[in-house]
Formats: sequence, C-alpha cells, structure tokens
Amino acid sequence: MRLLIRGGRVADPAQGIDECLDILLENGKIARLGRNLPAEDARVLDADGLVAAPGLVDMHVHLREPGFEAKETVATGCAAAARGGVTTLVAMPNTRPATDCPGIVKLVRAKAAPTGVNVLPAGAVTLGQKGEVLTDFAALKAAGVPALTDDGVPIQNMALLRQAMQEAKRLNLPLLDHCEDRDMVQNYAVNEGAVSQKLGLPGRPAVAEELQIMRDVMLAEDTGAHVHICHISTAKGVNIVRQAKARGIRVTCETCPQYFTFTEEEVLRQGTMARVNPPLRTQADVEGIRAGLVDGTIDAIVTDHAPHTAEEKSKPLPDAPSGMVGLETSLALALTGLYHTGLLSLNRMLALMSASPAALLGLDKGTLVPGRDADLVLFDPNQEWVIDKEQFVSKGRNTPFHGRTVRGKVKYTISRGNIIYQEG
Repeated sequence: MRLLIRGGRVADPAQGIDECLDILLENGKIARLGRNLPAEDARVLDADGLVAAPGLVDMHVHLREPGFEAKETVATGCAAAARGGVTTLVAMPNTRPATDCPGIVKLVRAKAAPTGVNVLPAGAVTLGQKGEVLTDFAALKAAGVPALTDDGVPIQNMALLRQAMQEAKRLNLPLLDHCEDRDMVQNYAVNEGAVSQKLGLPGRPAVAEELQIMRDVMLAEDTGAHVHICHISTAKGVNIVRQAKARGIRVTCETCPQYFTFTEEEVLRQGTMARVNPPLRTQADVEGIRAGLVDGTIDAIVTDHAPHTAEEKSKPLPDAPSGMVGLETSLALALTGLYHTGLLSLNRMLALMSASPAALLGLDKGTLVPGRDADLVLFDPNQEWVIDKEQFVSKGRNTPFHGRTVRGKVKYTISRGNIIYQEG
C-alpha cells in the first residue's frame, strides 16, 4: 500500500525539519520526503493546513487489562491512544496479575496487535509489585519489555532497589520510578498545604517526592543505571534532576499536562476528578515544571492515563482512587499550554512527546526518517474545540479537563502506514 501525504507542514524534531513537504509511505515505512512528489498509484491524503508529525510515544499508560476490565481494556485504551495521536505506548504493570513474567507481556501484546497501536508492556521490578523479590529481568527483556517499574507502589527497600538498578544496568534497561515515600503519603488525597488545611485532610508533602528523587539520583550515580523519574510534580524535584544531569548522572524525567496546567486549588473546584498521585501542587511548582520543560531538564510529556469507573470516582475525596485519563487530550493540552503560549516551539514540544521518549527507551520510533515505521499524527494546530468526556472512546471519563477549550485537533493517526484513526 502506498499513501502520499501532500502539502502538510512536516514537523520532525529528530531531523530538525519544520517545512511544507510531501511524505510518501510505502509498505508500512516512510519512503520519501520532498516537494511535489509524484502520486503514481498512491492514495493521496490532502494535508493542507495540517501538521504532519511522528506518532506520539506515551511512555506512561495504564491499560488496566488483565484484571480491571471495568476501568479499561487494551482495545479501548488503544482506541483512545489512536484518537489522541499516540502510536506507541508503554503499559504499566499494575494489572492483576501484574506484568511480572513473559506470559503477561505476551498476552497484552497479543490483545494490542489488532488495534494498530504499538503497545510495549513495562515489566514489574518485583514479583506481584510487592517490593520483596526481583523478577527475572532477562526473561522480561527477552519478552520485549522496554523498561522496568513497580510504578504506583514505589520500592522502599533501598538494598533491593540498588540490586535492581545493578541488574537493570547490566541488561541496559531503564528503571522507571514513582517517587513518593509511602510512609509519608499513605493514601492521602491532596497536596499538603493550603488546600489540605482548608479541607481538614492530611496531605501528601512535596518532600516525600523530593527525598525519593534524591535517593534515586544517588543510587543512579552509585550504580551507573539509567533511572527515569515518573510524573515529576515539584519545582525542587526538577531542580534535583537538573543538578544531577549537570554532574553527568544517568537520570531522566517526565511530567504530565496536569502538572503544567493546574494547581492544588483545582481539587476545591473538581474534587475527585482532580485527585491524582503525585498530587497537584502549588503555582510555584507549576512554574518550576514549565521551567524544566523550557530548559530541557524534563525529557518527556506523558499522560499517566489512569481510567477509573464512575462509581469509584463518585466516592468521597479521601476514599476515591487517584488518577485521570489523558490519551485523548494530551496533544491538545500541550499545544494549548506550551506552544500557543509561546513557551515552546512546535518542534520542541513534539520532541517531548515523540523523539525524546523514544530515544530514552531505545525505540526505533519518533521520527520520519526514510526507512522507519510510518507512524504519524496529522493535526490542525489551530482548531479550537471543547473537551467533552462523553465523547471519549476510553472507558474512563475521569478528567478534570472536561469543558475546557483547547487548540489543536487530531485529524488522522497512521500506524505502520495504516490509518487507524480518522476524525469523524
């Protein structure tokens, strides 16, 4: 199959391209980029007024299957990914059973195959994510995991974590860490500060995140392992990573749209819809996240897509689960909050959502170099629309962005040369 994408603004940060070009796709690969390419026997897709960019790479997604299909399935999660321009995603291992053996990795990949979205399950660091016994890292790598993480149940045993880093370094696998001291945060619902005081609730202190970032930085320096800090949310945390990078330590980090958009005050307006771990922080932290995106300290923008049922999210704030969905809105939120405000150039923003996460995971994705997989997103960067959770294809409706006007609309998502999403 041949597909010619004609007349779009091609933005490929990996190649430093930002200009109007045609793109020829052939047999699932990028064949050529150029001006006035001949159509020959290709199907022609008119991209006038659209940006054509590498498909997004979201390295932090909860697909929930197996075990929690009422929240999301691999199929519905992948449909949401396609609608948001995501062609490659890393699925977190907190399923039931956990992704702690090759069998579960193969199960998830098999369920994802028909969707066209490239799903790479992350392997659990410990059996059952219990923080007690390491999984077989070599077997998980052979099964295709791109990274290791216990995600929402961060490892507290430092001797075990150091051992995990040593083994991960030997196998050249990054270790993705959710940084919060579990004793400090318990199951508290909000940031410790003005809002927690106003609500009369115990809070999750910023220092609980920052201490574990510092711990991981020191262990990364000690072991030489590549440690990646998940969903960083505090200005001090960003500064710890900034200083570590300056010393040459192998540490990277990611953040999510909620952390460069909202403050803790959103919990007063939206209750459980704004409950997430780590929690929404202060305005100073929002500014610190934005600064980290601007100066390159933060390496990736991810969603931490975490669907829950309406029944779960209708519980009182202290009892409801943390998390929000994001696959269908992340590109629009990044365009609205970072590109249209002038904080980031288009290519810099796209790099954080494609080329950079692909590179730090060692994936052959995130670029339109000829010969690579034809994974693309075509979007109108200027179209205004209102986020409507009732239109989501994800099972999850738990978003604090419902009703928000944004700029930037996905029109087509293409995976390996096949159109897997077309608006309307």
